[in-house]
Amino acid sequence: MSKRKRLSPPAFLPEGAAPAAHDTPADAFPGLAPRRRSAPIADVAADSSAVAALEEISRTMSEAREGGRMVLELPLEAVDLDHLVRDRLPVEDEDMAALRDSLRARGQQMPIEVTRLADGRYGLISGWRRCHALRQLARDTGEARFSTVLALLRRPEQTSGAYLAMVEENEIRAALCHYERARIVVKAVEQGVFGSDREGLAVLFGSASRAKRSKIGSFVGIVRALDGDLQFPRALGERLGLSLAKALEDRPALAEGLGGLLAGSATPEEEQARLRAALEDRPAPAKAPAAQVDTPAPGIKVTRKASGAITLGGAGVDAALHARLLAWLATAGARDS
Repeated sequence: MSKRKRLSPPAFLPEGAAPAAHDTPADAFPGLAPRRRSAPIADVAADSSAVAALEEISRTMSEAREGGRMVLELPLEAVDLDHLVRDRLPVEDEDMAALRDSLRARGQQMPIEVTRLADGRYGLISGWRRCHALRQLARDTGEARFSTVLALLRRPEQTSGAYLAMVEENEIRAALCHYERARIVVKAVEQGVFGSDREGLAVLFGSASRAKRSKIGSFVGIVRALDGDLQFPRALGERLGLSLAKALEDRPALAEGLGGLLAGSATPEEEQARLRAALEDRPAPAKAPAAQVDTPAPGIKVTRKASGAITLGGAGVDAALHARLLAWLATAGARDS
């Protein structure tokens, strides 16, 4: 059996070196096609095609981003929540707590809407409650996932378009009351967005029925007269609100008296009772007098309420005092009889 010949590099080459490559004629190895070199013009065409493709992708992504078709992840601190006067009055309710729970469990499902401002900041158009809930979660948990917000970029042609977008989103997603609808009309007019209440109503609530716009317009008078005086404006129902609007129109001086009258309202029910009393020209229900507290002896406090109830409290009220008090009451009762 013949022995295989072991191949090894030439002995005259340094260790690790390889023989130099030599050009080989194309016909040296029949059947093996040599590697062809592309023509220079082909390389230029390929590079130009790649650059054009990248430019097209970049342009498409930029148009999608600017056109509001791409969801952006923005730092929450870069969003100005006060860019527009909000149509919803700030309130802490069960819906806000449920929103925080949803964001904590499932993350943000619906992007907010923003418009680009200067210096890398963004003005909020819609999504105030989501931003507010994310800020509360970031503060309470310290988790980085709550420090950013998903957003769509909008470019309203003018400020009135931004207000309209906010109103339309909240009309769909939130149960706005007539007072809140009227308030955004008033604030938009005060900001110079619209020239009059009538124009603001027509633009912001143009899709509403004439009857609904008329009711919102009635509440505009309440906002102008009592905004800041009403303690529970969201609780003001349609029927009472329309009556109040008519009274304010007929008796302009009524607003001055209502300001002080409403200041002491502790609950929505109490505030509405005071409003009804003012509209009916009868005395408002008086507040219950405060309980009287006496300290006849160290460690003993006696509280007397308007109903006649007497309550003993304090460190000095013990079983011995209770027994003496019962004995005294029994003796006094026997003497009086």
